[in-house]
Amino acid sequence: MQRFLGSTASIAAHSIRSQSRAFTRWTHVMAGTSRITPGTWDANQTQEEFMRHDNVILVSPTDTITGHASKHDAHRFDTKPGLLHRAFSVFLFDADNRLLLQQRAASKITFDSVWTNTCCSHPLHGRSAGEGGEVDDAEQVVATGCAPGAARAAVRKLHHELGIDPSTFGAEGEKAFTFLTRLHYCARDADGDERKGEGEGEGEGDGQPVWGEHEMDYILFHRLKVKGCELGLAPHPEEVMDTRWVTPAELKDMMREGNGLRWSPWFRIIERVFLPGWWDDLDEALRPNSKFVDGKVHEIL
Repeated sequence: MQRFLGSTASIAAHSIRSQSRAFTRWTHVMAGTSRITPGTWDANQTQEEFMRHDNVILVSPTDTITGHASKHDAHRFDTKPGLLHRAFSVFLFDADNRLLLQQRAASKITFDSVWTNTCCSHPLHGRSAGEGGEVDDAEQVVATGCAPGAARAAVRKLHHELGIDPSTFGAEGEKAFTFLTRLHYCARDADGDERKGEGEGEGEGDGQPVWGEHEMDYILFHRLKVKGCELGLAPHPEEVMDTRWVTPAELKDMMREGNGLRWSPWFRIIERVFLPGWWDDLDEALRPNSKFVDGKVHEIL
């Protein structure tokens, strides 16, 4: 428990050392690899290039697909909330039921340096889930309790952000994840700054943040068959600053007021409203079509 009670400065120093070691590990894992999955997605883009080139799936408040837009356009909060789009949040547990957390890298354009769940990103516009892509049919997700498109995106980003080999999840990785529910939330990046907007030549000029998240978040669970220390992690230094495996008690201590740690708004919502019940009955939560799979869109705006 002591590691969570240190000063903000000691935590920051630990994160810098971890990031340096992570760069070496990630470079080794990704050497000679320009693409993580078949298709056109390039894992070696800069944060700005991802914002410009990746197209997210736009949806209505009932999760009906309405179109697509670049991550850049979907995350702008200059005059109104960003465009509602699909996202996913992965909660990865080890064999001891500990949860893997990550601290987002300082170079992230939205919500940099915050702690959050294992992996948070977006399924991308393109092929449908039935064609091996990442675009799920919401009605099918509700009917089957499975979100294969979001799960494929999860496998892609777990490899990209944390260096977790896709084979960890088996030949059909999308079947290894349990879909629980959907969360519709909207959060402006309150700790963002004018500088990030000006980097695009589009800052508001008044010091207000210009980025945020407006998401239809698919919650995905998976439990490993090994202890966390046995899983080879190689965090991408431009994506992840630090990682920790935690028990419920350790997470509570990390989130204690005055501890100096910042948290993503989506994780705060999930931890406050849903996670304790899911984690307390993890065997049930991981079961396909468990009692926690409700087919609902939970609006927390």
